[in-house]
Amino acid sequence: MVLKTLKTIIFPGILLMVFSLANAQNQQQSKTIIKPEGSDIKQQDVKVEEKLDQQVADVTLINQQGEKKKLKNLIDKPTILNLVYYECPGICSPLMNGISDFVEQLQMEIGKDYQVLTVSFDPTEGTELASRKHTNYMKMIDRDIDETGWTFYTADSADIDKLTNSVGFKYMKTSDELYAHSSTLVVMSPKGKITRYLNGTYFLPFEVKMSLVEASKGKTGSTINKVLQYCYNYDPKGQKYVLNITKITGTFMIFVAVIVFLVLVVRSRKKNQTPKPNEE
Repeated sequence: MVLKTLKTIIFPGILLMVFSLANAQNQQQSKTIIKPEGSDIKQQDVKVEEKLDQQVADVTLINQQGEKKKLKNLIDKPTILNLVYYECPGICSPLMNGISDFVEQLQMEIGKDYQVLTVSFDPTEGTELASRKHTNYMKMIDRDIDETGWTFYTADSADIDKLTNSVGFKYMKTSDELYAHSSTLVVMSPKGKITRYLNGTYFLPFEVKMSLVEASKGKTGSTINKVLQYCYNYDPKGQKYVLNITKITGTFMIFVAVIVFLVLVVRSRKKNQTPKPNEE
């Protein structure tokens, strides 16, 4: 009976751990950098120097309606900053496609629970182009959303420099129209503090949700958020969420030990309560 009970408990637990490990492994994302063919741009020239726990610069941005906005006034909830240039022929479109994917899939309401700010680092790009990009990406999202939750901005060269320097975004102009740059999202708290970097062009909704939950700075979340935060740790070097094997294994072992103890106690009580046959 005990063996059967243990099999019922342990085998599903092992399967759950294996699945979690595989899922954590799939979350690895590498930094992606686009460089023109034949260029001699070095890694140190185009990179992201993480500025975790630092404040993003308060700069003036121009939204897709042509209105000037101070960045500090825009950030009132967990915020994802997306630095691109709108006429990029390479990685910017896949990056923004990745954003539209998680906006559509994420079980959080954009505009309410979080927001995305896309800013062009090319000072020659204007409001008309930003507005066109906003319209195009709103059409791509197969879900009713608050369209003010993902806004597109331009800025002058001085504010662009302040903004990119404050988040450690290093890029380089390679010709009159092209830039070498990385593919990175910067996650910020409602107070404008940088809390996380997400690299690549594809983002798991789980990964984005974890980053936003962290950025919310302790605001009450659902039970599943607490479980995920308990089970996964952020690895700054690998820039990904990894399964905390020690914590999971220890918890699982304690769980099994408690079950075994309870089973033995119940069996012992049943045995003691069994009436003895009358002696003749």
